[in-house]
Amino acid sequence: MTSAAKRPIRIGLQLHPQHADYDTIRRTASAAEELGADIVFNWDHFYPLYGEPEGKHFECWTMLGAWAESTSRVEIGALVTCNSYRNPELLADMARTVDHISGGRLILGIGSGWFEKDYDEYGYEFGTAGGRLDNLAESLPRIEARLGKLNPAPTRKIPVLIGGGGEKKTLKLVAKHGDIWHGFGEPEVVERKVKILDQHCADVGRDPAEIERSCGVQDEPDELGPKLLSLGVSTFTVGAGGPDYDLGLLKSWIAWRDKNNG
Repeated sequence: MTSAAKRPIRIGLQLHPQHADYDTIRRTASAAEELGADIVFNWDHFYPLYGEPEGKHFECWTMLGAWAESTSRVEIGALVTCNSYRNPELLADMARTVDHISGGRLILGIGSGWFEKDYDEYGYEFGTAGGRLDNLAESLPRIEARLGKLNPAPTRKIPVLIGGGGEKKTLKLVAKHGDIWHGFGEPEVVERKVKILDQHCADVGRDPAEIERSCGVQDEPDELGPKLLSLGVSTFTVGAGGPDYDLGLLKSWIAWRDKNNG
């Protein structure tokens, strides 16, 4: 028995902003929208995560501002923003601004950060994984408070997506602050994380059905999709990297969504 609410299946693309010119990235985001994707994500890093370490790469949030103008239907967001790189109040203001530019299509994806090269090259203190999670726990209420003070206010309650599977801290933060949980791994791993998230929700007095469950997928949907769906996962995100963005897997998942929704 799943604790998740019955939600429509949604398909996302994480468009890796690396090893490509921006014109290609923009065209790919638009192509994903035209194919029928529900969400187009980028990520919040300063260097490529694979391939040539010093290869082409673009910044996350300025890109989201551009996507807010160059797309018209898909939701957009970072999968995920690194909490360490921006003051929480500033991030809230950035999110509110992109929310308005996009007409209410922003998802505020956030995590504690992990890519040490980003920190070292840009002068941020890397610290420890636990310390970065503690910082995220401090930042989330500040983000919420600032969103409540901004004039004009956001166009909607901006959904907060929290990425990660840490069982003691991250999933507890999802239970307290998240509208969407994004995880990774095989169905057996996701099943364990979902049970732990449910317990954290019980501990803080929250209905777990309020939290949308999202998962990154790398395989074809026919076998993987039903397994994750049975665990209450309703949002499935495939990745694509430059310089040539192959959207074949995205097309497969969109077709599977259309066959199973409704």
